[in-house]
Amino acid sequence: MDDRHEPPETDLLFQRDAQLNVVEATVVGIDDESRSIALTRTVFYPGGGGQPSDTGSLTRVADRQRWTVPSVRKSGAVVWHELGGDDPLPSIGDDVRGELDWERRYALMRMHTALHVLCGVVFRDYGALVTGGNMGPDRARMDFEMDSAEFTPERVAEIERRANEELARARDVNVRIMPRDEAFQIPDLIRTKINLLPEGISAVRTVEIAGLDLQADGGTHVRNTREVGTLRVVGTRSKGKANKRLEIELTVPEDSVEMANAQDRQS
Repeated sequence: MDDRHEPPETDLLFQRDAQLNVVEATVVGIDDESRSIALTRTVFYPGGGGQPSDTGSLTRVADRQRWTVPSVRKSGAVVWHELGGDDPLPSIGDDVRGELDWERRYALMRMHTALHVLCGVVFRDYGALVTGGNMGPDRARMDFEMDSAEFTPERVAEIERRANEELARARDVNVRIMPRDEAFQIPDLIRTKINLLPEGISAVRTVEIAGLDLQADGGTHVRNTREVGTLRVVGTRSKGKANKRLEIELTVPEDSVEMANAQDRQS
C-alpha cells in the first residue's frame, strides 16, 4: 500500500441497511500486494462473527472495466476489497460501481437470522450461552454451553420445534447503533460465553428479533423472520462435557417477494 494515500474510514452502508446490494463509490486506497482496494463506502460485509465475507464484482464507471470480488476483509476502520484476475487495479480517485452476489448474501442473511432465533430460544428456555458458531449459505452450526444430560434427542427436537414456531410468528428484525454505555445497560446483551466486543469501541450495533432476542451483532439480517423459512437440525455433536453443537439447514420460504424486492437496491 502506498503510505501517501492512507485510506480514510470506510462508510459501512451494510450496517444501516442490509438490503442494499449496489453501491457507487470512489477508490481511496490500493494494496498492490493483496490486489485489494479501499472505497469511500461499501455494501460488502467483510466477514466476522461467524458470517463469511461477501463476494461480487466492481466495475469502473469510466470504461466499464470489471473485476470480480472473491473476498473482503476489514483492517482497523478500512474495508479492503480483493480483486480477482490479472488486470491492472483501478487508480485512486476512480469511481466504481460495486454489486454483491445477492443470492449468496441473502442466503447468509436468512441463515444469520435463523441462528439468532435459535440462540434466543435456547437462552430463553434453557439458559444456555453460545460458545461458538459458523455459517455458510447452505448450512450453519451453533455451539451451546449445555450438559450432556440435557442434550437428548428429545431436547433437540423440542428446540427445533420451538425455533420454527418463533420463525412462523413473523417477528420484525430491528437494528440499532447506540453509545457503548447505553448498550451495556441492556441485560444479557452479550449472548456468547466470552465477550468478544473490543474494549475501545464507542458504539455498539444491536440486532433485535422483536419479542424474542436482543444482542450485540455486526452481521447482516433479513427484515422479518418470515423470510427465513423453517430450520431443520441436520446434525448434533458433543464437543465436550458442557459444549454441544447443533447443525442446521433451512428450507426456502414459499414467499420470495422480499428477495425480489431487494434486487438492485442502490445506496
